[in-house]
Amino acid sequence: MTAAIDQAAYWTDREVRSLLRAMFDAAVRAADPLAVLAPHLPPRPGGRCIVVGAGKAAASMAVAVEAAWPDVDLSGAVVTPYGYGRSASRIRIREAAHPVPDASSEAAAREMLNLVQGLAPEDLVLALISGGGSSVMAMPAEGLTLADKQRVNRALLASGLDIRAMNAVRRRLSAIKGGKLAAAAAPARVVTLTISDIPGDDLAAIASGPTIPDPDAGRDLSALADRLKDAISPAAYARLVAPPGPPSAAAMTDVRLIATPRACLEAAAAVARAAGIEVEMLGDDLEGESSELARKMAALAVNASGKPRVLLSGGETTVTLAGQRSGRGGRNTEFALALALAARDRATLWALAADTDGEDGASGGGAGAIVAPDTLDRGDASGLRAQDYLAGHDSGSFFAALDDLLITGPTCTNVNDFRAIFVIPESDRESA
Repeated sequence: MTAAIDQAAYWTDREVRSLLRAMFDAAVRAADPLAVLAPHLPPRPGGRCIVVGAGKAAASMAVAVEAAWPDVDLSGAVVTPYGYGRSASRIRIREAAHPVPDASSEAAAREMLNLVQGLAPEDLVLALISGGGSSVMAMPAEGLTLADKQRVNRALLASGLDIRAMNAVRRRLSAIKGGKLAAAAAPARVVTLTISDIPGDDLAAIASGPTIPDPDAGRDLSALADRLKDAISPAAYARLVAPPGPPSAAAMTDVRLIATPRACLEAAAAVARAAGIEVEMLGDDLEGESSELARKMAALAVNASGKPRVLLSGGETTVTLAGQRSGRGGRNTEFALALALAARDRATLWALAADTDGEDGASGGGAGAIVAPDTLDRGDASGLRAQDYLAGHDSGSFFAALDDLLITGPTCTNVNDFRAIFVIPESDRESA
């Protein structure tokens, strides 16, 4: 949006959609490594500089490092999901599967461990870590296989567990997560540059913390194991219920957050305020079932008063699948459809709910979806029963049929969910 919207004017669908998309784009730009990484780099090393990394932003972070340090002798490799690669000249860019690891994920993890072996105290290991790293850099712990890890990941994705619980399991079953990559680099200095996709910016949970000591090393995970028992291999179950080892004694490495969900929401809020819109910040760390959070957000929208406003939030919701998935959808399209249903005939609102990485689960290539006041009416006119699509976790198909999926392609960064709800309160609707 280049001009403020007159508060007294009629709010057009085109204007509001344009504003919401401008806010989303501002949030993504605030997490672009080419824009934010360089100031966080440490002093140039006296010895070698080995770059390793994993996640949806790993390739763009590697490109940013090369641009900032053209005169430093860099080498190394990073791994990112298929389609998220960039062209780099000194750092190898690998691609692997997400959200379930594949053979390339295991090969990448083994390469990372090999790259940091045999270094000296004057050498620097620069670890570039972002969300998605758990899958694309996956090395089974001793006694487990890649197939074991794949079964566990599928079970976790359908479990409804929050990201902290998921990553506690992943660390216990990994030969590289939970600080093991940093431990292999000793005695070299390890500096981690990370983009947070985790509510509360929990460092150990971002890509399962390959350079962060495992906070759950001494925790009994048997309750989590029992919850997953029917869907994982006996070997994985046995490792999860085995008596835990002592708490990790590894020292915390130098970790620098270069982009966070909060900073990205603030960038989006600045766009709305520049357009003359009031903003309510609801938090960057909201969690829970997507459909339940949508109902709570709808209640806030219905009870809003005063001038038109934007309700802005981030975090990471979940979708618990009962049995086999029956359709295409992600946590953001599910949120959007549940919001439309909960607010129907009760509030005049638009919303944009999307994953900042550009891919919302299995929603069919969309980053998320856009809701408008007439979303459900258009669905009815097309013979689309919104409640059935929600029940079948097929929200991506619903929005695709209305041409309301948000299609961005891979953004090569990731600060998790972005939700903006534009609402015209009842008093303003009556005076319009």
